[in-house]
Amino acid sequence: MESPTPLRLKEARKAAGYTQQQLGIALGMEPNTASARMNQYEKGKHAPDFTTMKRIAEELGVPVAYFYCEDDQLADLISIYGKLGKDEKQAIILNIKEMLNGKKPGK
Repeated sequence: MESPTPLRLKEARKAAGYTQQQLGIALGMEPNTASARMNQYEKGKHAPDFTTMKRIAEELGVPVAYFYCEDDQLADLISIYGKLGKDEKQAIILNIKEMLNGKKPGK
């Protein structure tokens, strides 16, 4: 199975409104190589190390786990979860635990 990282990187970059060059520059890459380097990441020719992926995730506003998740629905959930506040995250966790225990959420 191919890594989900290249496609997820491209999707997250576009959703955040960055060009490859803009994202690379925002990450501190040289302007004359930023686009080519990001393109190699998105094509899967090279993979960013974890530290670089964390910086990319922070810049794009998604959890780093989003880029590594093989399941598309779980990746969507991770992305949405990352946008929630602390209290909202806790409520989601509680509801899921209740669902797993056979209870109706919120009761």
